[in-house]
Amino acid sequence: MGDEMKIPQATAKRLPLYYRFINNLYLQGKLRVSSKELSDAVKVDSATIRRDFSYFGALGKKGYGYNVEHLLQFFRRTLDQDETTEVALIGVGNLGTAFLNYNFMKNNNTKIVVAFDANDRLVGTEIGGVPVAHIDDLEEKMGNVSVAILTVPSQEAQGITDRLVERGVSGILNFTPARISVPPTVRVHHIDLSVELQSLAYFLKHYPL
Repeated sequence: MGDEMKIPQATAKRLPLYYRFINNLYLQGKLRVSSKELSDAVKVDSATIRRDFSYFGALGKKGYGYNVEHLLQFFRRTLDQDETTEVALIGVGNLGTAFLNYNFMKNNNTKIVVAFDANDRLVGTEIGGVPVAHIDDLEEKMGNVSVAILTVPSQEAQGITDRLVERGVSGILNFTPARISVPPTVRVHHIDLSVELQSLAYFLKHYPL
């Protein structure tokens, strides 16, 4: 991901949006796309898209747009789509079970390879093809996984986070309302579904499309 280190974080966050849309165009057999079409699809203005793409020298020709296949190859390289990122899921409740059944492989290269829970009825079973191990065996059964999804009760979040950090995890996707603390070497993305829903409702009300 050498290139991505040099680009602004805001641009890096938009890359998966672009990738998904361009991948769909490619699958439909489209050969090229204009920045306006991209803009309408991903809800980012054309000037921003052109600036984002200019960081990689992926400039379109005026009146021609961007070559879809060329962009797709570029995004695959930049987002490391050719390598699979292995993920651990901690907490096999309703949300955790949904993730295991979905398992991300339909549209990109992140894959949950192991899940952990304290429920003896689940331990030793497979959900969505993913083995469920006991939370006590976390350190032993994590393997080389560097990313974890946290779907545990809030009160468990920090203790498990400390164990994950100790085990060498570098990224955590936190679905618990708990605000976990980690050292500066670990990146955490917090996803609070109730906050996201409130935010959506607010925008619908105050900024109608």
